[in-house]
Amino acid sequence: MTAKVALVTASSAGLGAATVKALASHFRVVVNYNSRKEKADQVISEASAIPASYKHDGPRFHAIQADISQRSEIQRLVSETVSTMGRLDVVVSNAGWTRITNFFDIEQQVNEDDWDKCFNVNVKAHLWLLYAAKDHLEKSVDEPNGIGGAFITVASLAGVRPSGSSLPYAVTKAAEIHMTKGLALICGRKIRCNSVSPGLMMTEWGQGFPEAKVKATTDKSALKSLATPEDVAEQIRTIVLSKSMTGQNVVMDCGIAI
Repeated sequence: MTAKVALVTASSAGLGAATVKALASHFRVVVNYNSRKEKADQVISEASAIPASYKHDGPRFHAIQADISQRSEIQRLVSETVSTMGRLDVVVSNAGWTRITNFFDIEQQVNEDDWDKCFNVNVKAHLWLLYAAKDHLEKSVDEPNGIGGAFITVASLAGVRPSGSSLPYAVTKAAEIHMTKGLALICGRKIRCNSVSPGLMMTEWGQGFPEAKVKATTDKSALKSLATPEDVAEQIRTIVLSKSMTGQNVVMDCGIAI
């Protein structure tokens, strides 16, 4: 039997890239990117140096370009993953979209295009990905418990506590968390569905925030620090490997939302 396969969307940088590396010891991994193939290749190069705990016949890593905002592209991504790797056992749905605004300025929160894009990528795209991968994830059954594969969405502290880059982002991240819980009920034993909600991380995106906001966020946390992509990625791996967890949202915010 070929070794299990994980697909991580939006994984050429940031948390997605860290998740590829965190999963590399346990799974063969597909790296999804939108436009920066060189970044995806770099992630694969770095992950290839991590020892594997499994034997594998096919490719250990594979990069696939796909625009996660398009349902047809999501379907193609899953099809190419399975045709290249032979199976699909884990999906980490990491893609998201936002535009950095002043959260407290109502004039910046009524841009209809922001609402449409946020809902499309932060909510619907996760659903389309689960649906496209459903049949494959259901086949990933571990004996003797008979529980299927894993589907993880990357949400945000903004979906738990109104905050972050914009109101559309916060509202759609809350919807994403609620949808993931609903999917856990729908999928039952066939697919474990969970989400993780990081606070501000100093990824390429996080570095777009003003220095004053970064400091205020750090000072507000109980740990006086920010979550790191590597730490969040390790938690994602823990959730993926757990056979007793579904319908949960794990907040990793260094103690802001206590």
